[in-house]
Amino acid sequence: MRAAIYLTLATLFWAGNFVVGHAAVETMAPLQLTFWRWALAALPLLVLAQAIDRPDWRAVLRQWPRLLLLSCLGMTGYTLLLYSALGHTSALNASLVTAANPALIMILAVVLFRDRPAPVSWLGIALGLAGVLLVLTGGELHRLLTFSLKAGELLILAAITMWAGYTVLARRQSLPAITSTAVQVAMAAAVLAPIAAATGTGLPSDPAEAWSLAFIVVFPSLGSYLLWNLALKRTTPANAGNYLNLIAVFTAIITMLLGQPITVPQVLGGILVISGVLLTSVGQRHGGPQRPRSSKSTSSSASSSPAPAPRPR
Repeated sequence: MRAAIYLTLATLFWAGNFVVGHAAVETMAPLQLTFWRWALAALPLLVLAQAIDRPDWRAVLRQWPRLLLLSCLGMTGYTLLLYSALGHTSALNASLVTAANPALIMILAVVLFRDRPAPVSWLGIALGLAGVLLVLTGGELHRLLTFSLKAGELLILAAITMWAGYTVLARRQSLPAITSTAVQVAMAAAVLAPIAAATGTGLPSDPAEAWSLAFIVVFPSLGSYLLWNLALKRTTPANAGNYLNLIAVFTAIITMLLGQPITVPQVLGGILVISGVLLTSVGQRHGGPQRPRSSKSTSSSASSSPAPAPRPR
């Protein structure tokens, strides 16, 4: 139940990132937005990690290769590609490609770690994808016939591939969630700093840009990444990935609150998405991810799964 709350809030904040980020990239470069997003979030996260997790920093830094890989995938790569795509594609095409993310995460988990999700999980994925398509096409599914991949859609496809890899690999590391997130964010800021300095990337001077950046730092950056990593300590990548379909629903709700009316297809699509999320969650609770049986199943499971930790998740 706690994982469901974490994932729901994380996707709500990320829906805000789509809305605010789309407006921000009209006047800010993707590199500028990405660098300052992580540079401003790094210090608060490190302080929070020290206050709550009190980690052995030497032991944490011994895992720097894995943490750097996660940072390059989930922070640097995904974010740069996402903001670049938002400047080159429509919301419909971008969201259609993003809707493939839960299925991609599940497939990667199957291929890389031989996870065997229960059949109900695949049904949940299908329901969620159908709901997203219904929301985004306004019930006019024939619009899918004119769908084509251009530069923006290819950038989104690359972005969700980065995120799928991040989600699957993040499940396999055993550091406290806050500490892991803080180090990854700090690494992203450090990697991007020389490039930002060379290109003269400064803080935004326009008040609207500053408020957009502040929102992105606090909610999609600090909030969503912490909540996502906390949830991955309590559930599988496939189950977490299915919640990404809620981004489209929350985006529709946010746009409605901003003055745009909500339609019947959006309501019906939202019901399908939420049903898919609940169905997958039920499948995970009662069946859980299945793995091929072998004589070494017990020992391999113990060595590959993160040990339960008493500290806050």
